[in-house]
Amino acid sequence: MTARTVTMAELPGLAGTEIGTSDWLEVDQARIDRFADATDDHQWIHVDPERAASGPFGTTIAHGFLTLSLFIPLWSGLLEVTDATTLVNYGLDRVRFTSPVPAGSRVRLTATLTGVEPVARGGYQLAVSGVIGIEGQERPAVVLEFLSRVS
Repeated sequence: MTARTVTMAELPGLAGTEIGTSDWLEVDQARIDRFADATDDHQWIHVDPERAASGPFGTTIAHGFLTLSLFIPLWSGLLEVTDATTLVNYGLDRVRFTSPVPAGSRVRLTATLTGVEPVARGGYQLAVSGVIGIEGQERPAVVLEFLSRVS
């Protein structure tokens, strides 16, 4: 999907709008291993395909926080604010890891801009409701409410 391109002035008019669904992104074992190295979380269910084959999911699975971190590149592909000079993460109001992501799966984000509020120093705080889905599965991997600031 091509990102929706808007200006800062157009943001308030998008409140309550589904922004769209991102392209698919593969979560392969190499990505899972790099995340394990970056976070020092080498639990076997993530990094040992042989042992995980006889585990509860039949394969390795992505760390929940890896899947959550993919929100940023997926979201970035959905909305571009052309005249913004700063875009920063502000926080999360709610996160639920509702289904594991098996290695080799593809995920994508469906996002709705639920709120656009002016901030004191200029710009806006954006509230985004997101669902990170897994290809071929009904139950999503992550459901979240994300906040960012744009100026």
